[in-house]
Amino acid sequence: MAERFWLAVTGSGLSPRRGSFVTVVPEKGDAYLRLQIVSTEPARAHLDLHVDDPFRSSREVAELGAVVVDTQDDLVVMRSPSGIVFCLVAWEYERELTLPRRWDGPQSSIVDQLCLDVPAAFYARELVFWSQVTGWERRASSLPEFTFLLPPARMPLQLLVQRTGGGEAGVHVDLACDDVDAEAARHVALGAVVVRRVPRDWTTLRDPAGREYCITARSPFR
Repeated sequence: MAERFWLAVTGSGLSPRRGSFVTVVPEKGDAYLRLQIVSTEPARAHLDLHVDDPFRSSREVAELGAVVVDTQDDLVVMRSPSGIVFCLVAWEYERELTLPRRWDGPQSSIVDQLCLDVPAAFYARELVFWSQVTGWERRASSLPEFTFLLPPARMPLQLLVQRTGGGEAGVHVDLACDDVDAEAARHVALGAVVVRRVPRDWTTLRDPAGREYCITARSPFR
C-alpha cells in the first residue's frame, strides 16, 4: 500500500526488485528515491550518501563523530552523533536532473528535500557533522530552528537540519509544490492523513505506513 501511495504521489514507476529494495523511477531524469521493506516498525526514512568507496569513506566519516552500525558487500550503515542512521553506498553517475511532475491544471510538485530532525541538545553538533560530511553550503532559514545545507548544482535533494523539542532524531521527506493546499488535497485523496497545517508555509501529513512527511511552499522549479 505504501509503495502504491508513493508511486502515485511522485508519478513514478518501479524498477525490478533487488532484495528488499526497489527504486522509484521518474517519468524523466535520474532515479534518486528508493523504497525498502523493513522488518520492524515504525516506518521511517533514511539518507543514502553516494561515495567512491563506502569502506574508505566510513573511516573518514567515523573520524567526524559517526559510528559504524553494519557493513555489507556494497554499503556501510552508520549512525550520526544524534542517532540518525544513514548509509554510504557506491557512487552512481547522474546524467539528467529529474524535473517536477505537473498534475492537472497548473499544479506541480517534486520530492526535493530530506529534513534531519535533531533534538535541541544535539543540534549544534549535528549541524557541524553534516556540514563536514557533505561539504555543502550552510544557509540560515527565516526560522531559527531550521538550517539548510545546499548541494552543488544538478543534485536532486538538499538537506534541512531542524531543531526539535525532544524525542529521537530522525529523517523525513519534504516536497516542494506550487500550491500547498491543492497538493495536500491530492495526497489525502491518495490515502494520506493531515497531521498539522502551518498556513502559507507547509502541511505535515502521514502516509499509509504511518510515516510523517511535509508538503512545503518552496517553488518546485527553483
